[in-house]
Amino acid sequence: MNKIDLLGFVGVSMILIAYFLNLNGRLDPNNIKYILLNLFGAILACLASLLMEYYPFVLLEGTWTLVSLVALFKYLITHRPKPSRKFKS
Repeated sequence: MNKIDLLGFVGVSMILIAYFLNLNGRLDPNNIKYILLNLFGAILACLASLLMEYYPFVLLEGTWTLVSLVALFKYLITHRPKPSRKFKS
């Protein structure tokens, strides 16, 4: 197994682990761990596909990356700290 194969293997494994944990009720799709597993898994798999010059999977994993980024932004928006109110005495 060369470095590119290893990169792709790690990326796809991360995506599959997230999927498996979700199917078994151990990880909710709105959980930051699920989102990050998908995001970084897709980035690694996309990079490996790009290095192999296998463009159908560059498209697939690139799309997966974008979808995961949208999920991350939505998570960050809904989980940002609320500004504290300061009362005048």
